This record gives sequence, C-alpha cells and structure tokens, in this order.
Amino acid sequence: MGSLPPLSDPAFPPKRPHPSSQIDLSDLLNLFKSQQKYLNFFFQNLDLAQTLAFTQTLLNSSGTIFFTGVGKSGFVAQKISQTLVSLGIRSAFLSPLDALHGDIGILVDIDVLVMFSKSGNTEELLRLVPCARAKGAYLISVTSLEANALSGLCDMNVYLPLERELCPFDLAPVTSTAIQMVFGDTVAIAMMEARKLTREEYAANHPAGRIGKSLILKVKDLMKKKDELPVCKEGDLIMDQLMELTSKGCGCLLVIDDEYHLIGTFTDGDLRRTLKASGEGIFKLTVGEMCNRKPKIINPEAMAMEAMQKMESPPSPVQFLPVIDQNKVLIGIVTLHGLVSAGL
Repeated sequence: MGSLPPLSDPAFPPKRPHPSSQIDLSDLLNLFKSQQKYLNFFFQNLDLAQTLAFTQTLLNSSGTIFFTGVGKSGFVAQKISQTLVSLGIRSAFLSPLDALHGDIGILVDIDVLVMFSKSGNTEELLRLVPCARAKGAYLISVTSLEANALSGLCDMNVYLPLERELCPFDLAPVTSTAIQMVFGDTVAIAMMEARKLTREEYAANHPAGRIGKSLILKVKDLMKKKDELPVCKEGDLIMDQLMELTSKGCGCLLVIDDEYHLIGTFTDGDLRRTLKASGEGIFKLTVGEMCNRKPKIINPEAMAMEAMQKMESPPSPVQFLPVIDQNKVLIGIVTLHGLVSAGL
C-alpha cells in the first residue's frame, strides 16, 4: 500500500496564503449585488407556463420522481429529491453512472426522471437517455442553454434563464446552481401546497428534529406526574416542606387542596424573598400565606412549544408550568429544563 509523504517532504512544500490575499469590503458588496442582478434576471425571464406544466407533471405522477445530474447539478438534484421526500412525496436520486451499471433497473414505466444540466450536453446524461427511454420513464430535462442536445431527446424541457455565472470567467457554476436550487425547492413547496399537506403530516416526516418535536410533542408527553410532583397543602409550614421543595427538581411547591385543585405555587425564589423579609419569622409561616395564587398554568393537550412560549412571555418569565385538566385538577408539571432536554 502507498503512504502519505512526510510533512517535511520538499516535494510537497506547505502552501501558504499569498501575502496580498485580501478582499475589499466594496468588492465583496459588488459581488453580492452582481449575484442579486443575475438571480433577478432568472426571476424576470422564467417561463411560468412551462414551470406550471413541469410542476403539474410531477404532481400527477403515480410513480417515483427520480432526479439526476452530474457534478454540482447532481448535488442540487439530490437536495431537491430529499426536499420532496421530506414532504411525503415519493422521490429518489439516481446516479447517472450507477444507473448505467445496473441501477437503471429501479425505473419503471410510471416513473418520471428529471435531469438537471446547465449545458444540456452532459455526456453521462445523454448516455442515460436511451436506457431510461427503454424502461418507459417520462423524461424531463432542466437546462440553462436554449439549444442543447438533451432537451431534444426528452419528453419535456424546462429552461432556466441564466444571464451569466458570477465567476469572473463565467465558468464556475455558482449562479446556475443557485437558480436550479431556487427553482426546484419552489416547485417542491408548490406541490406541498397543492397536496394540502398539514402541519401534522409534515411533522410526522421529521419526528427526531426540532421541527417535528415542536409540531408533535404535547405537554402531556413531557410533564412530570403523580409521585414526581412537589405537592403540599396551604396549611403546611414552609420549613416543613423544604425537602419537598428541593428533592423533586422542579424548583417549586405546588399548593393543592384535598381534591388536588391547584391553589398556588411557591418557588425557591419565594423562599429566599420570604427569608430575607421575615427572618426567623419564617418558621411560623405557612406555604399558603406566601404562595402565588395566580400562577401561569397550561392544559395537557397544549403543544410543548406553546408551553415554552408561555414560560417566556411577559410580565415575568417562569421556569415551570403546573398542568391542569378540564376539571381544574392538578395532573402534572412541565419545566423549562424538561422542554430543553427534549430538544425544543
């Protein structure tokens, strides 16, 4: 096996930045303005009728929507396919090279194959066309050169207007790939709206991410309950409840009556303020005398994200919310620490 040359090998001298490698702020600003101009050219010249036909074709597909491309266009094709999958639309990326070595077998006659190519003259895609045609798939090219070989071989062509690349040599595919990405993802969202995808359906496709958790998790899924609750009665002495206040990890006491209706809350902050104001008099004070009788509360069916927003809302942020059912009975507590630990 070969090995990497030693770091000190004179045949591979370390690269150092050129002493004059700097960029002026105005030059950077001009680049962004130029890119904006080129993107505006795309938006102003895009054929919406053609785009609508493309979107409707994908929407009507009863098979899988395959995307393919080479190089940077291939990366864009993969990303757009993943966007559709995240929206619950059957899609996949098909490598043109792998397709020519067996993966073409996945294509059937109800599938759509979308080929991204700036020039429309990409050799690998041109070789793929007759193979995909033989499988009966519907072929669509997405190109930025009006006269190209690929468009003439496909069932549909979508032209993405490109004034020029941002690259000073008009070579590096930076503006063209930005246009491809904007086009593909916008079409994906148009399909999402046409299919009337609900927030719940979207969240079901993202169960492990923050998006999914914020749309799926409810207060009842994250709240502490039963023996985990730091409860006491309003007639209990504050000093007798110190263990309950500190041992449950909630930073508070939940003051209840005999039917478990919530009377109020008493926090460790309340304890410090009471001790400062009363001194030794704290030994005679009951929890009910010093508790907050109008605490923020929440319903178990509320979304967990709503609980976090409620904790952070004016007039004063809190670290917990007692959870009350429809009969105003205390059934749990949700804490800011618990919400953060859940990934919200």
